[in-house]
Amino acid sequence: QRQVSESGGGLVKPGGSLRLSCTTSGVHFDGHAMGWFRQAPGKEREGVACITDNAQRTYYADSVKGRFTISRDNPKKTHYLQMDNLRPDDTAMYYCAAGREYFCGYFTNPSNYDVWGRGTQVTVSS
Repeated sequence: QRQVSESGGGLVKPGGSLRLSCTTSGVHFDGHAMGWFRQAPGKEREGVACITDNAQRTYYADSVKGRFTISRDNPKKTHYLQMDNLRPDDTAMYYCAAGREYFCGYFTNPSNYDVWGRGTQVTVSS
């Protein structure tokens, strides 16, 4: 059974940093793009970042460019989202997802991913 699982969320003050991790099991991790989404209360799920299977290309939502960094460690079947200079509007449930293909494509489209985690809460507040 293919599964992904997030960790690393928490409460952080504005300007602070967090690193989210997503571990993968039961899936050919190397051959799939991996992504991060987030959803704040009352808002639609938003694509945050995506990384191709070989990590040669990364993509980011405009709202997080220059502050978030996606990376992956294929031998560990894990990918990461380093979040710096966090703002209150980054507060959301963050989800990792395994892509259907090796490339990201329209990375903000949830239908391009077929395995989802349960989410980890990130709260940015003073």
